[in-house]
Amino acid sequence: MDRKPHIPMLQENNVRIGFFEHGEFIALRDAAPDYFKPVLTFAYYTGWRKREILSLKWNQVDLNARTVRLDPGTTKSKEGRLVILEGELLDAVQGQWEKRKVAEIPGQSPTLLCPYVFHRNGKPIIALRGVWADSCKEAGLSGKIFHDFRRTAVRNMVRAGVPERVSMMVSGHKTRSIFDRYNIVSEADLREAARRTWQHAQNQDATSKVVPLKSGQQS
Repeated sequence: MDRKPHIPMLQENNVRIGFFEHGEFIALRDAAPDYFKPVLTFAYYTGWRKREILSLKWNQVDLNARTVRLDPGTTKSKEGRLVILEGELLDAVQGQWEKRKVAEIPGQSPTLLCPYVFHRNGKPIIALRGVWADSCKEAGLSGKIFHDFRRTAVRNMVRAGVPERVSMMVSGHKTRSIFDRYNIVSEADLREAARRTWQHAQNQDATSKVVPLKSGQQS
């Protein structure tokens, strides 16, 4: 009887674990050119994919309602998405609106020269490799990748107490397994866990002690 030889398969290990601490994000943004700063801010707070951010257009933004929408079918998961603009995220998008390129045409309504929210001198941003590498090098963060913001946003939302289902809707994660992979535990998390465990132990009633059994007494 013929038997198939057993061929051991190498274990796949392609899971990246990079993320940005808040100070690293600030350092990177400070080092980046002005046109790139709002892109970094949007990525840090939403966890959107690079393509989703760079392709965002003004017809998807409602500044009065403070919302940004991705229509169904335009995302990797094919599902629509809604993000509420607050804080630095709102400031970044409002700043882009104030800097939008508009042409004044006699006898006609002003025309928006660049429909994209994020642009460089009125032209779409096509690639980030060069500006990303330069900004990371200037900030002393060489080796980071843009996708690290996706993991960072997930971790930040969870630690801020945002329900996981809501966090998944913001970042656009369709499956729980990928979401959990991005919810990374850092060394700072472990230190905080140790601190809380120690504090909990110290708050226990010190008078609650085990009374030893007397000789000959059985439990």
